Amino acid sequence: MYLAGILESLEASPIIGAIRSQEEVDEVITSNVEVVFILSGNLLNIRQMVNKLKAHNKKVCIHVDLIDGLGKDHAAIDFLKEFANPDGFITTKSSLVKYAKQRGLFVIHRLFLIDSQSLITGIKNVNEALPDAIEVMPGISGKLIERIKTGTNVPVIAGGLISTKDDIIESLSAGGLAVSTSCKELWYM
Repeated sequence: MYLAGILESLEASPIIGAIRSQEEVDEVITSNVEVVFILSGNLLNIRQMVNKLKAHNKKVCIHVDLIDGLGKDHAAIDFLKEFANPDGFITTKSSLVKYAKQRGLFVIHRLFLIDSQSLITGIKNVNEALPDAIEVMPGISGKLIERIKTGTNVPVIAGGLISTKDDIIESLSAGGLAVSTSCKELWYM
């Protein structure tokens, strides 16, 4: 259920609104994006943020590693699912990807690609953890998107440093499913 809904939304609207504050919730709900990544929050505001976004028909993924007040462990996934009920999760941790998948949850594995070894390790980790999608950081390298997609056969989201329409076109042309961006002007494309 979660998987189909998020992937269908990304196919229809490949720009993801990446937000870092409660204030940005009000702006992203007026935008054209269908999927929102919450990249900051805490135990006091995360449920309110998710509820407001979902009330405006947005699909919501929480970056579990970036929520203040939680450990970066299985209990964080369970707590956020029960407490805030997002549509999916983002994490850099392979162990959390595997756990979320075991629980039947939609999960995006965020990979930071800084050199050849991180690319090799990233592909290996994805093939072991089997996330529903991968977010490649930085997202402005079409060659890396092609290599990750070929090496894993998992949908790729380009994220990080996406700041122009040309960045979006390049990432999608390289085979990316979608792009995540905090650049508010791009949310209205």
